[in-house]
Amino acid sequence: MDPRREYELLLTRRQLFGRTAWGIGTAALASLLNPELFAATASRAGAPRSAARGILGATHFAPRAKHVIYLHQSGAPSHLDLFDYKPKLVELRGTELPESVRMGQRLTGMTANQRTKPIAPSIFKFSQHGKSGTWFSELLPHTASIADEICVIKSMWTEAINHDPAITYIQTGSQQPGRPSLGSWVSYGIGSENQDLPAFIVLISLASNGLNDQPLFGRLWGSGFLPSIHQGVKLRSTGDPVLYLSDPPGLDRAGRRRLLDALGQLNQMAAKAFGDPEINTRIAQYELAYRMQASVPELMDLSKEPESIFELYGPDSRKPGTFAANCLLARRLVERGVRFVQLYHRGWDQHSNLPKNIASQCRDTDQASAALIKDLKQRGLLDETLVIWGGEFGRTVYCQGTLTADNYGRDHHGRCFTIWLAGGGIKGGITYGETDDFGYNIVRDPVHVHDLNATLLHCLGIDHTRLTYRYQGRDHRLTDVHGEVVRAILE
Repeated sequence: MDPRREYELLLTRRQLFGRTAWGIGTAALASLLNPELFAATASRAGAPRSAARGILGATHFAPRAKHVIYLHQSGAPSHLDLFDYKPKLVELRGTELPESVRMGQRLTGMTANQRTKPIAPSIFKFSQHGKSGTWFSELLPHTASIADEICVIKSMWTEAINHDPAITYIQTGSQQPGRPSLGSWVSYGIGSENQDLPAFIVLISLASNGLNDQPLFGRLWGSGFLPSIHQGVKLRSTGDPVLYLSDPPGLDRAGRRRLLDALGQLNQMAAKAFGDPEINTRIAQYELAYRMQASVPELMDLSKEPESIFELYGPDSRKPGTFAANCLLARRLVERGVRFVQLYHRGWDQHSNLPKNIASQCRDTDQASAALIKDLKQRGLLDETLVIWGGEFGRTVYCQGTLTADNYGRDHHGRCFTIWLAGGGIKGGITYGETDDFGYNIVRDPVHVHDLNATLLHCLGIDHTRLTYRYQGRDHRLTDVHGEVVRAILE
């Protein structure tokens, strides 16, 4: 085929109008197609400036946090066995959960038709810690040691009762797939402090006991309808940390630079012709990948970390891909100016054999979670780094399956669950919210998923109602039309 004819056939109807229109009509159409065209300045490769600094340019008000580390516990930890101490349940062990407590709330298909719903008190001991007197299970001795650094929210709630809608909801603000993730919104809003690493990085670890039932989909750190430059970049624990980051045999760094310069010129011609914002994203990502060829190997090299750091995070911190190793990497990432670090640890979905499996999960995560807070504090980074620990919902007070003296399971429960936060403008040493004597319903200070996300953005200096993106004729935001900042937990 004639190349000129092939080029003409690439034009869509919209692109044809964009190339042939005149005057104000051209500017109006271009602004609709790509608002960043009028805010962009050319870099070496023609990437939009806003891709690095964020669309806001400056935050809405002075931020308390510059970075976020989100330790998501995928599968939903049991708040009743870790944080929410309910001593009265011991007397009610094995009795039926009263209908007056359930109040006709929706159940999952796994227990909706279960003949009985016997109350299952935690078999683990609880005690108070720190000057704050915060309650923790014996499963969390290391987290208990940072009681005065963290804010424990016991009154989180969500409408979702199954894993995929629930984790999608808390990560993107919608139960329906396709919306931008929290990290993508942050990247879009305020960009990155480091030009050699992505603004948004994802790390995933697996349960050491091999029970990793709930899958994690890439859309959880996707950019949705935002420009794809804002999607999370997943670092792997084996081989190249980022796929295809290394040059193939026979291509040196100078050759790579010449190739990218030539490719950048071609892409700039295409961007000028078609006005497609994804072409600018492609240019920027090629350039970032080139810089990452130097920055990522240095990031992943832990050989210069002192022995005391490995002792702090625990023996697993020497094993790539573990939760402990990822927590250490998270600290190194925020040290280097990465804006948003998302950790996922799988394996918390304990419908049966909960006592055994939750103990294994806590061995995987407890020491490293606390170590991260201590490490950030000793380096002067905790005040500017917001850390979140929690799952997508809670667990039922009644037993799923057969209740025995030393074993039980728990079904999904969205009406209340517990998370904790630290650093970045959050008050330490407080407990916020309260549930009833059954740990089933919230009785004081409820915090919805949208409220949490509004609060996280507030800590970063962002008004959640003003960070928007127009898509399909509507201004979208992370919190949709909801969300209130939880000011009582802020310093």
